[in-house]
Amino acid sequence: MKTITIIGINFYPEDTSTGLYTTQMAEYLSKFYNVNVITGFPYYPQWEIKQEYKDLPKYYFEEIKGIKIYRYKQYVPKDPSFKKRILHMIDFTIGSIKNSFKVQKSDLTICIVPFTSSIILGLLVKKIKGGKLWVHIQDFEFDAAIESGLLSKNSKFKKVFANFLFYIETKMFNKADIVSTISYKMIEKLKKKTSSETFLLPNWVDGNFINPETSSKHRYLNSSKFKILYSGNIGAKQDWEFFKKFAAFLENDGSIEIIVVGDGALKERLIKETTNLKNLRIYDPVPLQELSDLLCSADLHILFQKSNVIDSVMPSKILGMMASGKPSLVTGNINSELNEIFKKSQGEGYFEPSQLQECIDFVYKLKENPSYAKEIGFKAREFILENYSYEKVLKRFRSKIEELLK
Repeated sequence: MKTITIIGINFYPEDTSTGLYTTQMAEYLSKFYNVNVITGFPYYPQWEIKQEYKDLPKYYFEEIKGIKIYRYKQYVPKDPSFKKRILHMIDFTIGSIKNSFKVQKSDLTICIVPFTSSIILGLLVKKIKGGKLWVHIQDFEFDAAIESGLLSKNSKFKKVFANFLFYIETKMFNKADIVSTISYKMIEKLKKKTSSETFLLPNWVDGNFINPETSSKHRYLNSSKFKILYSGNIGAKQDWEFFKKFAAFLENDGSIEIIVVGDGALKERLIKETTNLKNLRIYDPVPLQELSDLLCSADLHILFQKSNVIDSVMPSKILGMMASGKPSLVTGNINSELNEIFKKSQGEGYFEPSQLQECIDFVYKLKENPSYAKEIGFKAREFILENYSYEKVLKRFRSKIEELLK
């Protein structure tokens, strides 16, 4: 049986974002191959190593569901500024070199980006054990750092540093046998960055898991009010200034409540800046097994993105939002791929960040027309399951792996 090694800082028991997708990828591949994982200690989205892992040694091996997991206890900053994130990345990369030598065999090494530096580890495994190298990009982390304001090009030093990072990024991508990413817009960007073969590998959703027909009312959303939900990371990629204006606009309507469920670098700041909003409640993330109940209990999902984020990321949370069978309200750049997905699925609900009044009008349109809300929620779920289902995406992924390993 052939062996696949996956390298990425986020993995089980992290059950959101990249950690969830990398875990599900490894579990799926373990049905057909031996699977190794070189990863860090779980810390996301709280930016703190999980309690059950805190007292374990710096290098820790465990085997879960037949997957061999080699962990390194990386530096995790409590306040993840750009400089601290760089240290976080460097520490994981250097610390994981030792684990790269522990892998016994690897016919294919898959590096998950972020971090781009995980490709260095992949190249090391390839040099030691041979095999092919696959780079899979969840975020273009350097582009995203600029777009979200973490890495501004305003200063001369930061501009030079950013250009250096893009140069290294291209060098790394060009050393791979194949490079994949999660959306068509990101594929277009990728082709400008590398001469390696490219492949579309979108994130996926399990429609049997996120299922409105089998879900129950979640304790966070059990009122009779019109419930607006944001569930996900509370970080720099979201437009929290718009969120505050949106919530303030609806504050005096006692029939509407807004619920935020999540964690992240900006959570404490958000709590501090919204203490005066009586229509807003903020909770910690729920366990994965409660996610379907949570998402399917909302009347409306929201996701407010910054308008300068176009094609460096594709928010995976939209898949769960739409799979819930409930309508979504999203803001962002009008030229983004997500806008195209909205046009093809629920038809409307995507706005520019300047359109606050239009967003409010959309909320009331849904609130006052339950049959209309049900119709567009159904259309959204239908579209997502047709195009992003777990089985379809990963079956196509495995076919490409087989082709690569011939």
